[in-house]
Amino acid sequence: MTPLLGKTIIELQEITDTLGMPKFAAKQIAQWLYMKRVRSIDEMTNLSKDNRSMLASEYTIGYKEPIGAARSTDGTIRYLFATPAGKPIETVYLPEHERATLCISSQIGCKMNCYFCMTGKQGFNGQLSAHQIINQIFAIPESSQLTNLVFMGMGEPLDNWKELRKALDIITAPWGMAWSPKRVTVSTIGQMQHLPDFLQESHCNLAISLHSPFADERQRLMPVQKAYPISEVIALLKTYDWTHQRELTFEYIVFRGLNDDRHHAQALLRLLKGLPCKVNLIRFHAIPDVELKSSDLKAMEAFRDYLCQHGLITTIRASRGEDIYAACGMLSSKKEEERHVKE
Repeated sequence: MTPLLGKTIIELQEITDTLGMPKFAAKQIAQWLYMKRVRSIDEMTNLSKDNRSMLASEYTIGYKEPIGAARSTDGTIRYLFATPAGKPIETVYLPEHERATLCISSQIGCKMNCYFCMTGKQGFNGQLSAHQIINQIFAIPESSQLTNLVFMGMGEPLDNWKELRKALDIITAPWGMAWSPKRVTVSTIGQMQHLPDFLQESHCNLAISLHSPFADERQRLMPVQKAYPISEVIALLKTYDWTHQRELTFEYIVFRGLNDDRHHAQALLRLLKGLPCKVNLIRFHAIPDVELKSSDLKAMEAFRDYLCQHGLITTIRASRGEDIYAACGMLSSKKEEERHVKE
């Protein structure tokens, strides 16, 4: 059976046309899926009984429940979802005061192989469909409590642009979840092939993984620097009109003795000069076979204060879920059976 969850309004229209249903039925189905969040086609009561029966003969809603979960002492929950590829994906729920953020995966593993990231070390095992992306939002028990979505889980979102674009449509369109794009952030290493598409076709917030202002050093940390130089990424961003309130953030993992000194801070100011952006400093979380160390809080605060004093808004991201391998850079489907407790 083909899932309806993850279908755009255009795809739903194609389905209803094929089945000979009224043209307005596609919008009705979308409302049942994304606004009312029904679990069965029988609940779509404004469709005729015959149309419901015809739809149910070929389609299902398509909810896929998590196959496991791990809970952190800080309230973070790390969910595990099965995939047809045989490799699971992970989704992280982050409650904090009045906010409830979901960190979503876009691929099974990742191609980018960043030195400091466990996801990249597991390799790439396939793209997620819009159905698999949207299901992460709808299938967790806390779905109705969510206030923000971040595409910062497993994978490089822009490397899966076709399916990501569908998911963003469903999240923000009036016929879908009707969320403000300001509640959604897409993180990327600066994948230049589809970054222009994202800037033109979406109004969601953008986060760029930077980690070093120096090209040679960034390439050692992030091999994609060779294919997508950060200078070219920033040159593109500077051609874009940022006046319509989309947020631009640069993510900067702070490594002790590597990129946390005044020299790096000054280079960062030069690199980002002229961009209406902010910097988010992230503590490095130790992973196997990587000798890098995290800067201590005092060094991170000094780095932040220097940037702020020179006009670059800079914050330090609170570290969440490290005890369950849910913190930044720690997501990996390896040995998940050992780490997750099935609910």
